[in-house]
Formats: sequence, structure tokens, C-alpha cells
Amino acid sequence: MSTDPRTVVVDYVNAVARGDADAIRDAFAEDAVWTYPGDLPLSGEWRGRKAILEEFLGSIGGLIAPGTAVEVAVIGEPIVQGDRVVAEWSSRCTTVHGRLYENRNLGIFTVRDGLIVAVQEYTDTQRAATTLFANGG
Repeated sequence: MSTDPRTVVVDYVNAVARGDADAIRDAFAEDAVWTYPGDLPLSGEWRGRKAILEEFLGSIGGLIAPGTAVEVAVIGEPIVQGDRVVAEWSSRCTTVHGRLYENRNLGIFTVRDGLIVAVQEYTDTQRAATTLFANGG
């Protein structure tokens, strides 16, 4: 396992792209914190690896059409300063409402001892609201 912050973050995003639940889990410290902006149903601060995986990331799975792929990819080269990594990634999938969700996300990750301890994510929450949480009507 790498302790290089850039590698840890890129490996995490790639694990999400592969759907590798074990690698995703293993990327986070037990006391990690993920903050997601806005006033969407999944907005807020998620404290602890279990909350991040089950309540935050797990809730996203329920928004994606069953049997469809989620495409996630790092965009450009992450910016690293000490234990902090700024990374941008794209997300694309079909929602349970049959809509195409495409968005770009930016995260400020803090990595210590080879584990993600904090993420502050930024995204187009309006886009998420109109596609991920749209009722299809």
C-alpha cells in the first residue's frame, strides 16, 4: 500500500471506477470525514469510515439504474501539497429515473499514513438535483 498522497487518491478514484468495494473501504481511515455541499438528500458531513461507505457512498448506489455501469475517471493531474491532494474526476451513469447523469467533481483530500482522513467535495449540486434526484416527471 502506497503512502504517497497522490497515489492514494488516484488509487481510490480508480477503485470507485472498478467498483472495488474492498479497495474503497481500505482507502479510508476509521475516523475519516467526508463533507458534501448543498442541500441535497446526501449533503452533509459524514464522520467515520462506516458512515462514509454505508450512508454516503452507499446511498448513491440507490440512485443508479440497476445493471448499468458507473463511469468515473480522474481528470488531469492532481495537485499535491504535503498531505493534501486536489483532484478532479468525472462521473457518468444512468439514474433510476432513466436520466443521464454527467458531472464533474473536485475533492480536496487529506491523506495521512497512506489513508484518506478527510475529503471536502465540490460538485454541481444543481445538476445532481435535476438528474440524480429528479422524479422523472
